[in-house]
Amino acid sequence: MPTSRVLLWGGLAAVAGGAVLCVLGWYGISGERFAERQLPYLASCTVPGAALIVAGAVLLVGAVRDLAPATLGPEPPAEAPEEPPPPPSSTEPPVRVPGGTLAHRPDCPLVAGRADTEPAGEAELDPCPVCEPWPR
Repeated sequence: MPTSRVLLWGGLAAVAGGAVLCVLGWYGISGERFAERQLPYLASCTVPGAALIVAGAVLLVGAVRDLAPATLGPEPPAEAPEEPPPPPSSTEPPVRVPGGTLAHRPDCPLVAGRADTEPAGEAELDPCPVCEPWPR
């Protein structure tokens, strides 16, 4: 018998058994008025039932992992991750957008192609985090 079937049926049985124990514990607790008389039901039914549900869930995940590659077929080849583009570089003086608080290089992707840019001049501006117009 394949391991995945054992994990699958074992997981299902553990989850079902845990659910039954939790229901029995709930039923026992619901009939008791005082907390002292509810503790035996918690210790004997509800806590072990919850543990069985968690263990069954772990077994079911293991079964799904074993079954998934067989049913999905071969994996497609992994694509190479894209490298981020290099930061823009320019020797021209920094520019800014009217009313903006950041200084940019003229070829910064945030301001490139905008007609309303103006030279940064002597204004006290923070450097753009994308293009970093001057060394810190």
